[in-house]
This record gives sequence, C-alpha cells and structure tokens, in this order.
Amino acid sequence: MSEELNPEVVNAAKDVAEITEEANVPSVNYAELTLGELSQMFEGLMADEERMKRAKEAENIKTAFYKKLTKEKAEIKPADTEEEAAEASNIFESIENGFKTLYANFKKERAEYSRKQEEERGANLVAKQAVIEDLKALVDKQEDVTATFPEFRAIQARWREIGPVPASAFRDLNDTYQFYVEKFYDKVQINRDMRDLDFRKNLEAKQGFCEEAERLAEDENVIDAFKELQKLHEQWKEYGPVAKEFRDSIWDRFKAATAKINKNYQAYFEGQKEQHEENLQAKIALCEKVEAIVAKEEIGSSEWSTLTKEIEDIQKEWKTIGYASKKENQKVYARFRAANDKFFERKRVFYAEYKDGMSVNAERKLAIVEKAEALKDSTEWKKTTDALIQLQKEWKEIGAVPRKKAEALWKRFRAACDEFFARKEENAKSESGFRENLRAKKALVEEIKAMEPSEDKALMKDLLQSYQEKWNAIGFVPFREKDAINKAYREALEEKFSELLGGNGRGSRQNSGKGAPKGQRTLSEKDKLIQQYNRLQQEAQTCENNIGFFAASKNSEPLIRQMQEKIEGYRAELKELEAKILKLEEGSNESEE
Repeated sequence: MSEELNPEVVNAAKDVAEITEEANVPSVNYAELTLGELSQMFEGLMADEERMKRAKEAENIKTAFYKKLTKEKAEIKPADTEEEAAEASNIFESIENGFKTLYANFKKERAEYSRKQEEERGANLVAKQAVIEDLKALVDKQEDVTATFPEFRAIQARWREIGPVPASAFRDLNDTYQFYVEKFYDKVQINRDMRDLDFRKNLEAKQGFCEEAERLAEDENVIDAFKELQKLHEQWKEYGPVAKEFRDSIWDRFKAATAKINKNYQAYFEGQKEQHEENLQAKIALCEKVEAIVAKEEIGSSEWSTLTKEIEDIQKEWKTIGYASKKENQKVYARFRAANDKFFERKRVFYAEYKDGMSVNAERKLAIVEKAEALKDSTEWKKTTDALIQLQKEWKEIGAVPRKKAEALWKRFRAACDEFFARKEENAKSESGFRENLRAKKALVEEIKAMEPSEDKALMKDLLQSYQEKWNAIGFVPFREKDAINKAYREALEEKFSELLGGNGRGSRQNSGKGAPKGQRTLSEKDKLIQQYNRLQQEAQTCENNIGFFAASKNSEPLIRQMQEKIEGYRAELKELEAKILKLEEGSNESEE
C-alpha cells in the first residue's frame, strides 16, 4: 500500500507557517503602549537570534508605532511660540528617526535573509534534482546488488541532508523521488537478507515516529504538537518502505496519532472561535455602554466626574476580556476607542467652555461685590436692604467661578453685606431706645402739665429741679421728634414755673441758641448753660454709640480709645456746667428771699 499523508494534514500544512507564527506572536495590546515602549520592544526583537522568524511581530509593532505617532501629533495643542512648536516637532522627529533606523536595519537584514533563503532553496532544488537523476540512473543499472545497494543508501543519505526547497516545487519533487525509490525496490534484484534488514531499519524508524506522534497527541500544547507533527511527516517521507506485512499497520498507527493531533488542533481553534465570539460580544456590549454615555444630550458639571469614573471602569473591564478573532478584534477596538475619544473630547470642550463661563461669572460677581461695597455705608436702611437682597439673589443665580477667585469674591461680598446689616441692627437698637425715651419725655411733659402749682416757692423750686433732672436723665429721642418734644417741654415748664423761670410770666425758653424768636425775650445765662449742657450730653451719647459700632471692627482700638477720651472730657465739662447752673439757681433763690 502506498503511504500518503492524511488529506487533513496536507490541507493544514499549507497554512501552518502562517498559523503557527501568528499563534506565537505575544498577546500584546500594542495600542496601549507608548512610543518609547514600542521602540524598546522593537530593540528587544532585534536582539533576538531568531528575529528573522518574527517578521509578523515586527510589522505589528511598526503599525502600532505609526498609529500612535500620528495620534499624538494630532493631539498636540497649538504652541504659544514658534520655539515651543519647533521643540515639540523636534521631539517627535527624534523619536520617529530612531524607530526608522531600527526598522530600516531590520528590513535590510530581513531582505538579505530572505534572499539567502531563496538562494539556498534554489540550490537545494538543484541538488535534489541531481539526486533524483542519480537515483534514476541507479534504477536503470543492472549491476550486482553489492555494488548498487550501498550506492542507493548513499543517495538516500544525500537526499535527507539537503535542506528545504521552494514550496512550489516541493510536492512534485518529493513524489518523483518516492517513485524512483519504490521502483528501485521493485526492479532491482537485491539480496533478500539485505532487503529485510533495510525494511527492519525503516520499520524501527517509523515506529519511533509513531511513538513520538502518540506522545504529541497527548500534549496539551496543541500548537507546538501540530508543528512537531509536520516535522515527523517530513522525516517519515525520508525513509523507504517497510515489509509488506507491516506497511498497513505502521501507517494506520501513524495516521491514527496524526488524526488525533489534527482533531485536537481543530478543536482548539474551534474553541478559540467560540471564545473569540464571546469576547467579541462582551466588547460590543462595552462599546454600546460608552456610546450610550456619549449620546446623552445634556451632561451637567456635577455629572462629568461620575461619568468619567464609569468610563474608566469600563476601560478596566475591557482589559480583562480576551481577544476576539483577528478579523473582528481591530474593528471592535477601533469602535471602542472612537467612543472613548468622543467622550473625552466632549468633556474637554465642556470644561473649556465651562472655564470661559466661569471667567464671565467672576466678572459678574465682581460687579455685584463692588455694588455691595458702595452700599455698605448707606443709612437708607429700607432702600439699601432691598438692594442688597436683590444683589444676593443675583449672586445665587450666577454659576460657578474659578476656585482661586471664588473664596475671595465671596468674602468681600459677605463682608460688605455684614457691615451694612450690622450697622442697621445697631441703628434699630438705637431707634428703639430713642422711641422709648420719646415716650418717657412725653409722659414727663404730661406730668408737668397735670401738676397743680403751689404758692410754696421752695416746693416749686424743688419740683422744677426734679423735672429738669428727670428730663436730663432721659436719653435721646429720634432726631425728627427732637424739636417738637423740646418745645412741648419748654412750654409746659413756662406754663407751670413762669415765675421761677423769670420774665413776664412766660419764663425762659430752651432753644438751640440761635436767638429768641420775635416777640420773645433773650435767653438768660442759666438757659444758655442748660442748652450747652444738653448739647454736650448728646455729644457724649453719640460717642458711646460709636464705640458700639467700632467694637465690631478689626483694628479699632485706637478709635475706641479716642472716643473714650472724648467722653471723659464731656463728662468733666458736664459736671462744671451742672455746678454753674446750680450756683445760678441758688443765687436766684437768695435774691427772691
């Protein structure tokens, strides 16, 4: 029976070089590597003694390098100056030139390697054709077997020692050789003992091939097993036939191990296809997730951080998924990369616009701050309160501002508002006290009006002094009410104490010292002292109020001390005035007695 390769083996062997080379390419996602890392990886490849067998890996690195280079060049922001632009260009030019040099050396070496390989295969083809011609000539000889058989063995040894030939000539060349080997055994009358010895040697060799094939059939590394099987088939063809009784069994044994290895190989790639499909679907699902995020119409500033974290988690999940098929893997990765790029480009545009908007917001808030600071010293309490409340509403409606400016602007705005409202609150307290004083003075006026004058001058003097002391003890009244209540007080005193106050039954008037109205008498010295007393008392009260205002401000101690000194001076003057007034009253009493 003629020994032929299993058809499955023949078909698989056509693409075995490409398949095994692809399987041995390291599982590296070149797109995730930097330009420097890709250059280093190529340098490592060039240092490998087997680098000529890694051409596919070299091309993958080259493709990834130029994709990365193009992308990073496109992402460079416009330079502010020509020097910066030149510097950025020089950096990329240096990186690219370095890689070009590496790749050019590899390409040159690869071309030389391929040329030598082709030369060697051509030379091997010529050598094997010569062997076939020698074998053909040997078959045609009719010499003694002792002379022809050793020559036949030498021809077989020469054949095995010659290396590979061009693939296009391999099948025809090998078939021709096997034809003449079979013809030699069939036509040449050789000694049966020598023939049997040759058959036994061939059988032993082929049994060894069967054992090795059976071992490979159990090997878990189906890729390496398949590669080794191809070598065994090449070696199998180098040996001649075995005895007829063993030809079928030895071939069936070898064919069975071959079938098992092929089955494992096919199953492996079928499993790879299923796994690739699962990986593809998982990656498509992640693409759809990112695309759904990118498709969101409105994304607020508070959402970008959350969505960015979500995108980063999706990217981490992507890295845990294995490869899809070679045909689909690059397409799905390009889709995923495009969706991610769209998201981060949209984010970049958003924050660029957001930053511009924050600058505008900062200008708007600065304008509000300046308005508030212009109003903080106002005493138009109601109008200014409404204006500040409106400014606060406008402030809230304005969006975010740069972090470096936000706190300073807010502090200025808050300080202006606080200062005004603190003054307003103090004023409200003062107004409240003044109103209470007004009620007390009105009550005192009514009390004076209701009293019954006495003939006892000493009693009336005491009453007058008592009323004056009560009046002076009561604090200030609202400014708008001051003149009216003072007038009512003077009129009440003049009505009840006209004789003591002097002057035609009308008494003295406590006015502001601008001169007596027409038809009224000139103020007495005592009245002038009382007016001066009231004025100083009001000045002292004003200073005390100012101390309350200053206490809420920083660095106000010098002002407070100044106010306190003024108050002490006013009090001293008030005591002197009080003594003068009492002295005048005593003199008036003595003259009346």
